[in-house]
Amino acid sequence: MNYKKPHRRRNPLTGRWVLVSPNRSERPWHGSVETTENNIVLPEFDPGCHLCPGSLRATGERNPRYQGVFVFDNDFPALVHSGDASSENTPPWKQGMMETGICRVICYSPLHNTSAADLDDASLLAVIDTWVNQIDELISIPEISCVQIFENRGMMMGCSNPHPHGQIWATGSVPTEVDFEDKHQAKYLRDNGTCLLCDIQRYELASAERIVLENDYWIVLVPWWAEWPFETMLLPKSHTTSLMNLGSEQRNSLAGIWKQLLRAYDNLFSVSMPFSFGWHISPANPRDSKSWHLHAHFYPPLLRSATIRKFMVGYEMLAEPQRDITPEEAAELLRLSTL
Repeated sequence: MNYKKPHRRRNPLTGRWVLVSPNRSERPWHGSVETTENNIVLPEFDPGCHLCPGSLRATGERNPRYQGVFVFDNDFPALVHSGDASSENTPPWKQGMMETGICRVICYSPLHNTSAADLDDASLLAVIDTWVNQIDELISIPEISCVQIFENRGMMMGCSNPHPHGQIWATGSVPTEVDFEDKHQAKYLRDNGTCLLCDIQRYELASAERIVLENDYWIVLVPWWAEWPFETMLLPKSHTTSLMNLGSEQRNSLAGIWKQLLRAYDNLFSVSMPFSFGWHISPANPRDSKSWHLHAHFYPPLLRSATIRKFMVGYEMLAEPQRDITPEEAAELLRLSTL
């Protein structure tokens, strides 16, 4: 197949397709131009920040003067841990159900003017250990079916506070994206007798076309089916379903490659790269416990510079996702940014 001409690629994790149009990558741009956040100087401590140590949050509760990672229940949660189990199913097209869950915030550091890319490996490892502890606690709650760890970085991605932090949403039902991935991974195992993401990484390591980073335990690649211009996937080389299953060497190795990837993103356009990032761990009751492979998705919105972003509009909203730069080109640019 000629990658230089318009073509479609299928996402095997969801079954959805993406249109790749390399001929559009050099088109003139007279659209929206973003401002960068590099000229914003943040203090080490901001008394008006609800996430800083010792600060008063919007609810009136005061943060402890924490020195490392700090976790608390979100003051404005998208979910609540109690509620009735009512549903709405009439007429037949009108389906709805109550949803319960738990929302938490993870502050990576007490320093307001830093990011995960600036933290040392020990501090990143502390964040990873916190993820593991939170998953262990939340997934053991009978009402919880899925735990979603994620981070929105930068104003462009709707981040409401620049203090380095991520979130955890634990839900009673399995969210749509996770359910799609669970369904397609289980089907791939039934049809082929092997794990989908194990097969993908073996192929990608052999071809090296879309590999960005690699160490003893982890790889970062631009997926064959990537929708966002510089989208990447981080996954362990050995088959595992959850962060909870990682040994100490795998966690240490994860801290290192996570930092390398964040710095590569920042180097790409010489700006603190905005993105949404999140882990996909196995739901509490997967369709097949042997089919799910732990992985993380990174979705940065920047297209061709620090001030020009990709918009998912028009054709993308009405038909299917479309990208200009090929995943192979994106991987090469990211590899160069790791040097």
